[in-house]
Amino acid sequence: MQTQAEIGYNSRTEGDLLIVTKRDTAIESLTKAVDKGLGLARKNSLWPMPMGLACCAIELMAAGASRFDISRFGAEVMRFSPRQSDVMIVAGTVTYKMALAVKRIFDQMAEPKWVIAMGACACTGGMYRSYAVLQGVYKILPVDVYVAGCPPRPEALLDALMRLQDKVGKEPVLSRLKKVA
Repeated sequence: MQTQAEIGYNSRTEGDLLIVTKRDTAIESLTKAVDKGLGLARKNSLWPMPMGLACCAIELMAAGASRFDISRFGAEVMRFSPRQSDVMIVAGTVTYKMALAVKRIFDQMAEPKWVIAMGACACTGGMYRSYAVLQGVYKILPVDVYVAGCPPRPEALLDALMRLQDKVGKEPVLSRLKKVA
């Protein structure tokens, strides 16, 4: 039986020969196409879990209003159940008492999940340098996008959502499944 293999030079490792069959090339191109399609679907259907803890929550609610219209980015479905959402928007001051609840709700969210820290208080503790305020939600959660401001405008949240969509669209889906299996 004759195999159809292409022999090429692998420039990543100096001097090694790379043997790739046409079947491997076809599978790789199909995987890339499926990853691109799934990334497009995932990035346009982010369901936020709003964690409105202080004044930034008002701006979060304003982003869902008709003037700013978060629905044009596919994120209008605010879910108040962690099992139905994939983006947690932490808006406002996180106290140490509330940090345990925020972490628990984040842990209940299904994979993949992302976090947006909205406002100066969620990002760095803001103007509250006290024993009761967590100095940045990044200490308990892996934050993907930070939104600066006190409180940030709804446009800033929409910009953060677009940045998160770019990140989600570039993440591989099938490649991650191969590593887990």
